[in-house]
Amino acid sequence: MITVALPKGALLKDAVRRFAAAGLDFSAITDPDNRLLMVPSACGSARALLVRNGDVPVYVAYGQAQLGVVGYDVLREQQRPVAQLLDLGFGGCRMAVAVRESSPYRRAADLPPHCRVASKFTRCAAEYFDALDLPVDLIHLTGSVELGPLTGVSEAIVDLVATGRTLRDNGLIAIEDLFHSTARLVGHPLALRLDDGRLQELVQAMAGVTA
Repeated sequence: MITVALPKGALLKDAVRRFAAAGLDFSAITDPDNRLLMVPSACGSARALLVRNGDVPVYVAYGQAQLGVVGYDVLREQQRPVAQLLDLGFGGCRMAVAVRESSPYRRAADLPPHCRVASKFTRCAAEYFDALDLPVDLIHLTGSVELGPLTGVSEAIVDLVATGRTLRDNGLIAIEDLFHSTARLVGHPLALRLDDGRLQELVQAMAGVTA
């Protein structure tokens, strides 16, 4: 049986629609009354695990799911040993450096050396500032990183930006993009190598739907 790790939250409905178009119906997982975390497909040939977006690569890397859908931002941050199979094209957002509107900084390179930068994505932030040869003091926050510059905990943040409304509502502006992120289909490398054809058939069907 094929097991697919699906992310709770913003990516779930589009992921379910994409699998349905490729022949696997996991629509029961989006039922508001559903409390199951492991849901069989309508035809019973597969099952879906409902997990947090950040946990999808974990289940796939450890082989508890052969396939999964996860944001590219999570893949960049975690760097788990999973195979990136398809860019599914939905869930688009960007990883960006942001500061207060009143800040004098308008480029990431303008930030002073050793300033504090708050982020949930400290690995991505570290790689970015290392590439700029700009030493910064990274502060890991698990939520509401916008509060960093507002409270003085940090001069800047690195966070995901979709519409930018949260930044605007809190008096922040994005000054530089690190990369663009979309939902990706990932797979367990060994499961793909030992595949009897079913996984490849599903991946090809997903690719056709994506195209």
